[in-house]
Amino acid sequence: MEFDVAIIGCGPVGALAANLLGRRGIHTLVVEQSASPHPLPRAVHIDHEMVRLFQDVDLTETILPLMRDTDGHLHVGADGGVIRYMGTAGQARPFGWSNDYFFYQPDLEGALRAGLSRFDHVQLRLGCRLTGLVQAGGQAVLTLLDGEGESHVAVRHVIACDGASSPVRKLLGVRLDDLEFDEPWLVVDAEVDGPLSFPPVTGLPAQADLQRLSVMMCDPSRPATIVPGPRNLRRWEFMLLPGEDDGEMMRSDIVADLLEPWVRDVPHRIVRAATYRFHGLVAERWRVGNVFLAGDAAHQTPPFFGQGMCHGFRDVANLAWKLDMVLKGRAPDALLDSYQPEREPHVRSIIGAAVAAGRYICVLDRDKAAERDRTIRAQIAGGPPRTAADLIPAIADGIVRPGAGQRFIQPRVTLAGGTPHLLDDLTGGGWRLILQDNVAIPPLPAAPGITAWSLGPQGISDIDGALAGWFDRHGAVAILLRPDFYIYGIAATADELPALLSHLARDLGLKDKEGVTWAA
Repeated sequence: MEFDVAIIGCGPVGALAANLLGRRGIHTLVVEQSASPHPLPRAVHIDHEMVRLFQDVDLTETILPLMRDTDGHLHVGADGGVIRYMGTAGQARPFGWSNDYFFYQPDLEGALRAGLSRFDHVQLRLGCRLTGLVQAGGQAVLTLLDGEGESHVAVRHVIACDGASSPVRKLLGVRLDDLEFDEPWLVVDAEVDGPLSFPPVTGLPAQADLQRLSVMMCDPSRPATIVPGPRNLRRWEFMLLPGEDDGEMMRSDIVADLLEPWVRDVPHRIVRAATYRFHGLVAERWRVGNVFLAGDAAHQTPPFFGQGMCHGFRDVANLAWKLDMVLKGRAPDALLDSYQPEREPHVRSIIGAAVAAGRYICVLDRDKAAERDRTIRAQIAGGPPRTAADLIPAIADGIVRPGAGQRFIQPRVTLAGGTPHLLDDLTGGGWRLILQDNVAIPPLPAAPGITAWSLGPQGISDIDGALAGWFDRHGAVAILLRPDFYIYGIAATADELPALLSHLARDLGLKDKEGVTWAA
């Protein structure tokens, strides 16, 4: 076979998947029916974890200048007062990057596609459409149609990143679980040459800047979201009220009236206005044979915490390291069965939070909205400040040990007093064992290729004390990180390390612990 993996769809999720596989040396075919990136914005937000993935494929220097980092999220109640503030202004950045970034999707898609030119073993076929898919004998045969006619390609694995209407999902006969959230909204993108006009907001923290926040106006007369963007771009999302017609609400005069209070006396140009239905949907099966669903093909999330694209990026980051191990003979095919058990509960948790937020945001009865505001304020009163990052749960089932599964921090570190780096840049990717300086590095198996790093004068210098603080808080002497930056397991004592490595062997299907092997 000429290719190990075929990726169907080269939007941001498919393009990131191709970069992740390309960086690992996997022969990859990317099939995209459009000849160029979609010219209009769709998704607009990612978080720090996604930038860490760009860092992993050496694209941060290319992509970060295209983005705007911001200060989190604000929900304003029916009375014009704050009901929920998830801001990050003035807070530490434990994962190395800002909590929230906004972007213009054509820019992001273009940068991710351009990154594929670095890999001779990744082929991008634009203007090419999948018309058939048959699985047999441990491979998938794709029928492709482009300007030169029909062709057939055999591959080991397929990742369907072909969007919410996913032709691949339909070919596989996979159904969607409807989480019963379906609301029509008008989405407006505009270029605005000046600050927006916000109504007075009471209870706003002193450090909060409305121009740098994603602001949800939970106004029963018309719920609306206003978010910043890169350069002079801004986005509004307006809930359609009962009886309003989608087509009618996209009329230029109606859109202008809706925007007018926000852009009064500020030059602006509407880029596009379109109506969408915000859904909560999850595919019932994410793996069918050697075909995997990822991104919107596998799930659709209401946008209230900006996690839709983030879900897709997490999907392909999860798949990439597992496909790498399987294709290189370092783990059995059964490792890929952990994809849906790890990702689906994670996705459902965040969709659940977004749907819950959507239900309270979309309240149109003024008395019920007032009661909502009182209830939410009482719930958060006196509690610690939270950010949207706190909504992301740990992986609970799969290639993780009990008590682990959370994302690991990424502080600034050095080696022997050298140049400061973020942790991943210094230690590289893959499986990493990080130990306190008084813990001896144990014998490491040939697979899955673990590198070991010690804290202390002869190893990693912890510039800000963040690593030492993390180890102290968790009572740990060592942690084992997965290639997607989630924690596989934690050792509280040096004596626990051999058992931790043995568990990893069994979890990956490499035997050991009486069954031995740890293949090379």
